[in-house]
Amino acid sequence: KKEAKSKAERERIGKWEPERMENGETLPQIVSRSKHIILKHWSKWNEQQKTRAAILFDKFPKLLEGYSLSMKLTDIFNKKSGPDEARLNLARWYNEVEKFDYMEFNKVLDTFSNHSTTIINYFEERLTNASAESFNAKIKAFRSQLRGVADLKFFMFRLARLYA
Repeated sequence: KKEAKSKAERERIGKWEPERMENGETLPQIVSRSKHIILKHWSKWNEQQKTRAAILFDKFPKLLEGYSLSMKLTDIFNKKSGPDEARLNLARWYNEVEKFDYMEFNKVLDTFSNHSTTIINYFEERLTNASAESFNAKIKAFRSQLRGVADLKFFMFRLARLYA
C-alpha cells in the first residue's frame, strides 16, 4: 500500500480496514485463535468455535481434509473394537491418507507400517506401556537427584523402599 504524505492525500485514500468475517474477526485473528480448535475433537467445540472452524475450513479446504483424517484416526482408537475390526478400519484410514498425499501424513503412515503389530495389539487389551514409561521417568528423576549411582545395590534398595 502506498504511504500518504499529506493530510489531503490521507483523507482521499481513507483509513484501511481489514476484511472482517461473519463473526466479526479478521482472518489472522481466526487463524491464531483456531490453534486449539483443530487439536480438539469436533464434538467438544462450543458454538463460537464451530463458527470459527467453519470460516477457517471454508478458507483452507486442505486443512479440513487433514483435520477429518486425524479425527477419523482418533475415532478408530476411541471405538471399542476387536483387533480384526481395528485392522480393517486402520487399512481404510491408511488408504484415505494415501489419497490425501500430504507429506506430514506420510510420516504417520511410515510409523504405522513399521509398528503395525504393536498398534493392533492395543486393540486386544486396550493397554499401553504408559505406566512403564512413567515409572522409568520416576527412576531417571530419582537418579538425577542423587547425581549418579555409585552403589547399585543400595540404589535398588532405595528404589524398592520409595516406589514399592
